[in-house]
This record gives sequence, structure tokens and C-alpha cells, in this order.
Amino acid sequence: MTHILTYNQINRQQWSELVRTSETRTWFQSPEAYDFYASLPELMEPFVYGVESDGKLCAVCVGYVTKESNSIRQFFTRRAIIIGGPCLANDCVNEEVKLLLSTLNFPYGVSRSEELSTGSNAPIYIETRNFNDFSHWKEAFEDAGFSYKPHLNFHVDPSVNKLSDNRKRQLKKSDAVVSEGVSELEIREWYKVLAELYRTKVKTPLWPIDFFLEAYRQDIAKFLLVKHEGRIIGGSMVVADERTVYEWFECGLNAQYKDQYPSVLATYAGIQLAHQSGCARYDMMGAGEPGVPYGVRDFKAEFGGQLVEHGRFLCVCKPILYKIGTIGIKILKRK
Repeated sequence: MTHILTYNQINRQQWSELVRTSETRTWFQSPEAYDFYASLPELMEPFVYGVESDGKLCAVCVGYVTKESNSIRQFFTRRAIIIGGPCLANDCVNEEVKLLLSTLNFPYGVSRSEELSTGSNAPIYIETRNFNDFSHWKEAFEDAGFSYKPHLNFHVDPSVNKLSDNRKRQLKKSDAVVSEGVSELEIREWYKVLAELYRTKVKTPLWPIDFFLEAYRQDIAKFLLVKHEGRIIGGSMVVADERTVYEWFECGLNAQYKDQYPSVLATYAGIQLAHQSGCARYDMMGAGEPGVPYGVRDFKAEFGGQLVEHGRFLCVCKPILYKIGTIGIKILKRK
């Protein structure tokens, strides 16, 4: 017998075991990730579903619905994000995956308290940002109303040094240092650099400082900070599981400190951390759409990783609002 489980029904031990053994596992599908999301009720609405078949937990999907402080903006941007894609048992069949994904769609949004978020509170779209290969279950995604969108990423093997000659030269030339953030004051200083990057270049919403302070306080992330003459000029925030270190956020004052290459040092420090931790992969968490010029992809390519296309799956719940929001984002990025 196969059926859906909500948060209070999922066996936490089985959940952790599934995340440990699945080929589609990521830290973002773990109980720890869900607990972190749930600790930020002012910023997001977390959700988790599981599929149980004959007493075995065979699939889990953890994500969150964004919340914006600006009510008008929230109306056009409310979205459900599933980082990494769902965690599926290696022998999970299409019927089980379809059940999981269909539950995400209608009705939507079972939270910790199992209150439904439907109607006007439902997200405009649901998106899985895949870090692993889900091609085996593509038909199940499509049957549940999700369309595939090509998207690139880099996976770096930290045990193999394939840095470009340019990156090697930059690392050798820089006299900046990298150390782990050890205080909230340092996290705040790093956040200023990150926020400026998002304001001037990325031009997409960024979590407020509370998100990053909670990640620090709960010790779910490491902050690898690049310092030069006592000033924080860049760094990255990474999370990790037994297999992978994930570069969740990275930034650097690259224009102001051209000879220090803070973004290069921050990324390389994450790769080194993965190697020292015995992880098989450093996940760069995205490299844009195929065929579309993207400076970030060019930057990441010089660290010797494998370019992969695991894509994204998108389910549009409110087509008109989705179209308006897409146009709005394009306008903002042109400014």
C-alpha cells in the first residue's frame, strides 16, 4: 500500500536514512534543512511530504514557500522552491514519484502544523532546482504537471586539482587570507558585501540578515570569509552532507580589490574544505541556462568542475501572475 505522509507522520530515522543512501540526496532534503526552514517563520513557510510504500519511506520532498514583507510584491512573487530536487529511493517507481508531486500541486502547502495554504495563499509556481539526475523519473514529473527547464551546474571533484592556469596565478598572487567566520559581527560585515552584489548585479531577492545569522547560530552552515588588512572583502556560505559541500552563497569585492581576487579565494576555500572533509563533490549550485551568456558560468568554469545539466522542473500554478512576475524580473535586471 502506498500513501502520502505529512511532517508529523514521517519517521525521522527513516527520513535520515533515505537522505544518506539516495542517489538524489542533498542536504536540502534532510530533517536538519527542514528544521532550519521551520525556525524562520517570518521569512518562509516550510513544507515536507513523504511517500510510504509497504511500510518503507521511498520519497521525501522538502521545500519552502517564500514570504515577502511587501504585500504587493508578495502577490507577484510568492513561489515554492525545492532546492536540490526531491530525495527519492534508488528503486522509487514513477507512480510513487507522481503521487508525491501531485500532492505538492493540489492541494498545496502542508506545513509543520498541517494547515493547508490554498487559494490566494498558494504559490504562483513550484520549482525544483535539481542537483542530481532525475531523467529516470521525468515522465512522472510531467504527468504531475511539471515541465522540464534546462539549467546548468558545475560539480567539482575536490580530490583532483584541475584549476586553470589563470586561477592558479590568482591564488598565488593574492595575499588575502580565508578564515571561518567566528562572530555575528563578521557575518554582518560579510552580508553587506553580499547584499551589494545582489543590489547591483544579481538583482533578485536576497534573504534578510536574519536568515544568515540563524544559519550561523544554529551551526548549519560555515562562513568562509576572505580578509585583507583586517577587512572582510568577500566569502562564501556553505552547507554540507557526507557526500557534498554546497556553495549556497558567494560574493567578493572583486572590483575594489582587483589584485586580491576575493571570489576566487572564497570558492577555492570551499573546494579545499570539501577535500579535507572527505566529500566527493563540491556543488556550485547553478551555472545558468544553456546557450545564454553568463559571466558567473565563465567564472566557475575555471575551477575544473564537470559541467552538468540536471535542469529544473517547473509547475506554474497561476499562469497570469507568473507571466507578470517574469516580465517584472526582466525589467528589474535591465536597470
